[in-house]
Amino acid sequence: MDQLSAMRVFVRVVETGNFTRAATALDMPKTTVTNMVQSLEAHLRTTLLNRTTRRVMVTTDGALYYERAIQILSEIDELDGSMSNSQTQPSGRLRVEMAGAFADLIVIPNLCDFYQRYPQIQLDIGVGDRLVDYIAENVDCALRGGTPMDQSLIARKVGEMRLRTFAAPFYLERFGTPTHPRELEDRHFSVGYLNATVGRVLSMEFCRGDEVIEVNPRYAISVNDARSYLNAMISGIGVGQSLSFMANDAVERGELVEIMTDWDCEKLPLYIVYPQTRHLSNKVRVFVDWLAKLVQDLKDGDRILPPMRKAG
Repeated sequence: MDQLSAMRVFVRVVETGNFTRAATALDMPKTTVTNMVQSLEAHLRTTLLNRTTRRVMVTTDGALYYERAIQILSEIDELDGSMSNSQTQPSGRLRVEMAGAFADLIVIPNLCDFYQRYPQIQLDIGVGDRLVDYIAENVDCALRGGTPMDQSLIARKVGEMRLRTFAAPFYLERFGTPTHPRELEDRHFSVGYLNATVGRVLSMEFCRGDEVIEVNPRYAISVNDARSYLNAMISGIGVGQSLSFMANDAVERGELVEIMTDWDCEKLPLYIVYPQTRHLSNKVRVFVDWLAKLVQDLKDGDRILPPMRKAG
């Protein structure tokens, strides 16, 4: 028995909750995963997992073994990485989650540069603003806007982007132009952004000099996707706040107008998050560093880099 391999398989079974998902994550036959865990239990002369038809539960011994195993595996991965980082190119599959706007307007247009630097990394990009089970879905990291609320995740701030307030000309013709943030609570309609993590529509924050106002807008519709949010504003449903780089094209086409320009909006922080139990491998590290540099190249979040920047 390869004890180290069996240990990795056991850890993944615990993290995913059953043998089938672990086998998928490890790209192994389910029978192989089952046999390796059974061999590990025989070697240790104890039961690590209690199996039922629907799920796997960790025994007391299994929980203790899991805690020590993830520490040992992390130390081994770190040691291997420190020895190989300067000698080999990072390689392998990298599963990343991010909102569609970040993928379409920031990451994907610049991937030629990334692949010229790291040709042996295969990126699987999940697009959306949904809640993610990082362990069960085998997600290595995610790019998220806003301060992370999940304390089980490690978060690295990679930048921040400016929000501005917009409305469609059609909306302004019907309802007039708001001049003060408080008007969004009673006299005007807004497009609400529904945060799936907290399960509520987010407030809007405005500041002018020393005055800071938090507004809970009266919304006609709320959505949980940044692109749908922008399209709702363009349709004339209500006032909204958008990242500058997302709204630029709509403004240039005359589909949106910036309003209340004497009021500043809060800046949206951007974070890379990943599970505490997952070692930050070399392939994740180079992607995070590359993405942080890419975000920082956005001048105050106002303008995205050229759509097809030449690699190198």
